[in-house]
Order: sequence, then structure tokens, then C-alpha cells
Amino acid sequence: MPTTTPAFDLTKLPTRAPAGVHKDDVKREMKRIHEDLVELQNSLYAENRRSVLVVLQGMDASGKDGLIRRVFSGLNPQGVRVHSFKEPTDEELAHDFLWRVHAQAPRHGMIQVFNRSHYEDVLITRVQKLVSTEEARRRFTAINAFEKLLQQAGTTVLKFYLHVSEEEQRARLQERLTDPAKQWKYEAGDDAKANQWPAYRLVYEDVFRHCSPASCPWHIVPADQNWYKAYEVAHRLRDTLRELNPRYPQAKHERPK
Repeated sequence: MPTTTPAFDLTKLPTRAPAGVHKDDVKREMKRIHEDLVELQNSLYAENRRSVLVVLQGMDASGKDGLIRRVFSGLNPQGVRVHSFKEPTDEELAHDFLWRVHAQAPRHGMIQVFNRSHYEDVLITRVQKLVSTEEARRRFTAINAFEKLLQQAGTTVLKFYLHVSEEEQRARLQERLTDPAKQWKYEAGDDAKANQWPAYRLVYEDVFRHCSPASCPWHIVPADQNWYKAYEVAHRLRDTLRELNPRYPQAKHERPK
């Protein structure tokens, strides 16, 4: 059965940094965190025994792309991969919904980032009435088993929901029409997406209730301010890597003949 946690209301959770947290202080701390991440990621890659999967989910315009740039720029590109799950192809639809996801699971030594993920198959599919509640429940069970399998194979799974307010989302979607640097992001139907915020909130809350075991919880990240959002993800990733404590392997010396 899916893992169930107590009900909660996303509208009551903050979308901005706590009072007293200042942007300049956070930026200075981010520099230190980034230095730590560079060293820890190199160790993880060299150790080549374990891996980390970072799952990013959020409403449209919650800032997933920008967060990836802020957190992962400057890390060893050999040890970081980013995969974005788009609309399934005919080949992918011919298999179970996790088939295409498992193929992107991180190999040993890697940090893999999912920009959207397997959770799309219990989110957008429900909002668009493609999947029933009963089928979603079955998929919750499969998702929990999938993530447990990854953990048993040495992958630490970090799941982040970027919690943007309805008002901020509307403002960012509007920028896609007016800002030349962001117009390439515009898609037909962006206006409709803003109107779907309440529907997506309900299906996200269902995911958090059923797919947040203690070993693999969701982290709800305030996302109205990009600087704070990046800090929250970066410091949790840094702390997780510290707990893993990856070690550089010793040199392998061949015996003289």
C-alpha cells in the first residue's frame, strides 16, 4: 500500500523566505555551500559506489531550470546529468509508466537531476483526466517500490517540490510574453495553466500524502524568491552528501614482476 502521511494544505505553507532571512547573507552562504558541493561531488564520482537522484517538481514557472543553473553550475560535468521528462513517445507509452524512468536512474558515482519526473504520471495525467484515482493509487504503490529499489541499490533519493504562489506563477507566465530572454519558454495554453493551479494543488497534496515515507520524504521549498529556493536545495544536497561521506579511493599499485 502507498505510504500515507497526514493531510495538509499547500495554501497554508510559505512560498517566501522566513522573516529575518536576508538575501545578501544567503548569497554569501551559497558560495561556501558551492565550494563544499564541488569537493563532495568529486569524491562521490571518484568513489564510484553510490549515487544521488534529485527529483524536481513544481507548477509551471516554479523555476526548475533556473534552480539547476544556480545549484549545479561549476560542478564536474562528468558527474552530473540532467534529464527532463517530456510527453511520452509512442514507444514509451507501449511500456509500463516507469519503463522510461528506470533507464535514467543514476549509475554509481553520479548525481542525476530529474527536471520533472515519474510523478508527472500521477499529476498532469490526473488533471487532464487521463488517469483515474484508482489507477493513481496503484501507481503510488509502484512509485514507492521503485524508489525503495533505488535506495537498496545505493541511490539516495532527494525529492523537492518548488512551492510557488498562484500570484507569482501568473506574473512569471506573463513575463514569457514580455521579456525577450524568456519568450522562448512561452507555450500555447500558458494562460490556462495558471487557471489550473487549484487542480494541480490537489493532486500534489495527494502525492505528498501517499509517496513520502520517512526514508524518502518530500521537501517543500518556498519558490517565490529564486535566491532562497536555490539555497534550500543546495544546502540540503550538501548536507546529504556530507552524511554519505564519500571517500577518494586509494591508488591501485601493481606488484612488481
